[in-house]
This record gives sequence, structure tokens and C-alpha cells, in this order.
Amino acid sequence: MDETTEEYAAAIHLWVWSGFYLAEEVVDMLSEQLKDEEEAADEPLLQRLIAQEFAAKQQAEATWPASTDCDRLDQAFATLKDAGIVCLHNAGYTMSDGLDDVAEALDEHQSAATKGYCFYHAQDLERAAAGSGLWLAYGSLDDEAATKKLVGQHIQAAMQESGLVVEWDGDSKSRIQLPHIDWKRRYAE
Repeated sequence: MDETTEEYAAAIHLWVWSGFYLAEEVVDMLSEQLKDEEEAADEPLLQRLIAQEFAAKQQAEATWPASTDCDRLDQAFATLKDAGIVCLHNAGYTMSDGLDDVAEALDEHQSAATKGYCFYHAQDLERAAAGSGLWLAYGSLDDEAATKKLVGQHIQAAMQESGLVVEWDGDSKSRIQLPHIDWKRRYAE
């Protein structure tokens, strides 16, 4: 396998095992990226890899516990949403992209009860899927350090109540980490 094809194979692996995309979506994302690629990749091989990755993930899912860390993360996000904190999974690729997605979500869902936001972006997801923990970004609507710290405390409590290990120094300038998250996400629409 050439270097370009290996890079796409790694992307396919992440897209499939992230639990956020159906096979058709992975095919579309791959096709979109291949359009812009200057070097040729072995597209038929990549198409086969997509099918193989989904088959391997389906087989692995049968061995997963009924409730995974990703389920606990979803539970914590639901609790936070009820507390007025907008939460986004896989928001953009970078911190800047994630903040843009948050701004859009706040435009659509903000209410008088909205206190802040919490998200992780695709680079965070890549690290989590590789076993390096998940970093959560967060903030308050007024961008005041004290309010942002309160949002962070809500996030920390919700994550801990859902059974996830949390590392955070309590500083409003620091991101919150879930250092031991075991990334096992079943696709759910």
C-alpha cells in the first residue's frame, strides 16, 4: 500500500470507529477528499477497506459491554443540556471550527436558561480513539472567568456522575480531560 493510500486507510479507520458515520457517509467523505487529491490513491482498495472496517467494528460491538464510556458521555451531555449547557460531539476539526459550530448551535438553540457550552472537535476525537483520552472545551455565554468556571464545574460533576474519570485543575482557562475514556461508540441516529 502506498503512502497516500495508507493515509486514507487511517482516515477510514477513524471515521468508521468514531461511531458517527454510516458506510454511505464514509464513502462520500472519501470521494470528496479523493477529488482534491493530487496523488492517486487505490480507490477500489479503499472501498474494500470501508466494508472491512465496518464488518470488523460490527463484530467487535458484539463483545462490548451494554453501556460504554461513550454511552456515559452521551448521558453526561444530556444532563448538561438539561442544565442549560449546549453540548456538541465531534464539532469541526479544530478548536476554531468547534467554536464556529457552537456559535451556530447557540443561534439555533439558545434560550434564557442557556449558561454555556461544551464540545470536543475531530482532533480531540482522533486522540480519544487512539487511547489518549478526550479533551473537552467549554465556555460561558458572558465569557467571564467566574461564570466559565461554574460551567466547567457543571461539566466535571456531570461527567463524574455518569461514571467517567475527570481531570481538571479548576482553572477556567484549562480544558477538561477524560483521561481514561475507552472509545467504543455504536452508531445511533
